Amino acid sequence: MPSNQVLLRSIEQQLDDFVLHSPKNIVADLDSMRIYDQPLVAVAGAEDMYWDRLKQPHVVGPQHLSPTEWLDGARSVISYFLPFTERIRSANRSEGWPATEWLYGRYEGAAFNDVVCSFLVDTVRQAGGRALAPALDGRFAVANFRSNWSERHVAFIAGLGTFSLNRSLITDLGAAGRFASVVTDLALEPTPRPYTEVDEYCTKCGACIRRCPPLAIDKNGKDNAVCFHYLQETQLRYKPRYGCGKCQTAVACEARRPPVSSAKSSIPNSSL
Repeated sequence: MPSNQVLLRSIEQQLDDFVLHSPKNIVADLDSMRIYDQPLVAVAGAEDMYWDRLKQPHVVGPQHLSPTEWLDGARSVISYFLPFTERIRSANRSEGWPATEWLYGRYEGAAFNDVVCSFLVDTVRQAGGRALAPALDGRFAVANFRSNWSERHVAFIAGLGTFSLNRSLITDLGAAGRFASVVTDLALEPTPRPYTEVDEYCTKCGACIRRCPPLAIDKNGKDNAVCFHYLQETQLRYKPRYGCGKCQTAVACEARRPPVSSAKSSIPNSSL
């Protein structure tokens, strides 16, 4: 096995151990509920042709920075997916307002995701590489619902999954969870992309359309503004927590990759 593959396997094992055993992955207020299961990890090459495509206005936009713009000498991007546990997902299969478990998963889970990302940066540095997490960098910015580093698009390039009608990313462990990534100058072997279409894993079943409380999703995709305003409503109701996740639960892609569909998506912001 090539040495860089051994290195990646070591990094994955350390990440798995940290996520599964960290006390910060536990919500004591909810009878020691665990937030995330074992993560999925993949690698994208810093010179992949898709990085330039993300700069196109109909994808993310010219503000999206490439790996080498974040870190001079970057050679790889490590992307990971943290799947929500069954307890969080099952609680949110109900109709109406988000389940308490989901709200904690969304809020406390986001904080823990930052901790996981920082841990991955430290792990890569201990392995001898330079590393940077764009989402935790002072240059990270979001404007008009578009960031200069899209974790979902990064995960797509790394081979973790493809987009759905609701603009989630469907992985082998479904779409209910969170993504993050780290840019490094370590030369790691890129993960093969087992798909050719940007929405290949989406069956176009329409379940997410029917599940969306504010009706932000239709056959053409999701209206980010409508979704955002609804999330603001949940924050007013459950402050400081907020969230929804109805379109990611009680659907075929909640916790697995559904059968491949030959249908083509018309989501303009998810095209590559």
